[in-house]
Amino acid sequence: MTNQTLPGGMIRSTAVTGPHAGYMPGFGNDFETEALPGALPQGQNSPQKCEYGLYAEQLSGTAFTAPRGQNERTWCYRIRPSVKHVGRFTKIAVPYWKSAPHIDPDVISLGQYRWDPVPVGDGALTWITGMRTMTTAGDVNTQVGMASHVYLVTQSMEDEYFFSADSELLVVPQEGRLRFCTELGIIDLEPKEIAIIPRGLVYRVELPDGPARGFVCENYGQKFDLPGRGPIGANCLANPRDFKCPVAAFEDREAHSRVVIKWCGQFHETFIDHSPLDVVAWHGNYCAYKYDLRTYSPVGAILFDHPDPSIFTVLTAPSGQEGTANIDFVLFRDRWMVAEHSFRPPWYHKNIMSELMGNIYGIYDAKPQGFVPGGISLHNMMLPHGPDRNAFEHGSNEPMVPHYQAETMQFMFETRFPQHLTEFAAKEAPLQDDYVDCWDSLEKKFDGTPGIKA
Repeated sequence: MTNQTLPGGMIRSTAVTGPHAGYMPGFGNDFETEALPGALPQGQNSPQKCEYGLYAEQLSGTAFTAPRGQNERTWCYRIRPSVKHVGRFTKIAVPYWKSAPHIDPDVISLGQYRWDPVPVGDGALTWITGMRTMTTAGDVNTQVGMASHVYLVTQSMEDEYFFSADSELLVVPQEGRLRFCTELGIIDLEPKEIAIIPRGLVYRVELPDGPARGFVCENYGQKFDLPGRGPIGANCLANPRDFKCPVAAFEDREAHSRVVIKWCGQFHETFIDHSPLDVVAWHGNYCAYKYDLRTYSPVGAILFDHPDPSIFTVLTAPSGQEGTANIDFVLFRDRWMVAEHSFRPPWYHKNIMSELMGNIYGIYDAKPQGFVPGGISLHNMMLPHGPDRNAFEHGSNEPMVPHYQAETMQFMFETRFPQHLTEFAAKEAPLQDDYVDCWDSLEKKFDGTPGIKA
């Protein structure tokens, strides 16, 4: 194992695991990694004295007594303990980042909504100041529910760091790359990939190439996990080996630095005289991941009928009620459509889940017009939705031959809770006022006589 010194004094391991340099594969694995040889203790977690004069510290992502299969923690061996990475807190305003419960009496959340892409603009926006909350659901104080955001980032965080005590973040890039410099290593992220940043992990976000835009699902509840496959068996959907966790990296750098903390929906800052990204080695199963959405293996109907969209679930966060998620992250990617004598687009429906969709790129088959890359739609709980007239007519009359749905990638943040619009979503984001009219031209075909109607 060798080490590479990066700009800013970052030391990064160049060990290669599998096909990815700088990453270790496997969702939920128990990892171990060190950026300096011998920094990781063997045979115990907390020796009387650590190599290199490091401090041993545990980061717990679950209660100490959580069942073994759900218990998550990571042991970190760092230059300074985390108590040195915070000082006295001062409350600050981050006006566009909202947390549930956030119900604006002047905003109507009941309805079917769709937005054009939120423009990045040319203002100076970091990961923190560029977050734009679209919806909130549940209650951050009782750790249930979620929020959905659009991020608009035009500048890197410099000597500035962030962590959320409220939530883990699911990050879905749509334009531009991001670099997450975390306590546990570096994650480079681009469109068609996602990242999971766990609750409590300190990081900063940099721009390798220029401005970036994307989506964030902020999960207040139980952490994201892979869904059970049931009769599907041991393969397909998101395979654990395709999730990549970073190798150890650290900064030993003295610099006046700002640390911002999100706690119970409020933001606070504290100042320190060094970089907090000082974990030289670590082992455990509580960590950040990246995942390439192009490795998702969808399953579907190979004879007739369109199954429920739950077959496209990538990640799920349980609610405590079996089979009803706090959040599902669902992916609609390119795939073959082969069902015979069937209406192939998603059918009309209403259900108890609230569905926020985002378009990463391409055309969504149920809405061929208006739902553009970077756009968002919201169909709240028990509100009917489905194909517009063009999609219905095409799905009703298309030849029943195999068709490849190409160059398309959309996702859904789905929750059991109603999603309440923020003032930004209702009044500042580019709302398509005519979206609800897309069903107006659907015709009555029933005339009381038997037979298939054209």
